[in-house]
Amino acid sequence: MFVEVRLYATLRRYVSDSSRGVVSVEVPEDYTVAQLLSTMHIDLAEVHIIMINGVSNIPSSILHEGDRLGLFPAVGGG
Repeated sequence: MFVEVRLYATLRRYVSDSSRGVVSVEVPEDYTVAQLLSTMHIDLAEVHIIMINGVSNIPSSILHEGDRLGLFPAVGGG
């Protein structure tokens, strides 16, 4: 099955520049967000907010065909 992964801000470095932070990823059934992050070599500690289809979720959330996964890093400022 395929899910759409949207990486924001500093997390975009995990995908090619031409993707603009949006990639379609094939994953097995019953795959969790944490497993997908591991597959993409993204450190869970870098991800502050996980959104699936616009709803806040946790790393153990199971992904489904066609899900839109948004990953946001911690935001700093001054």
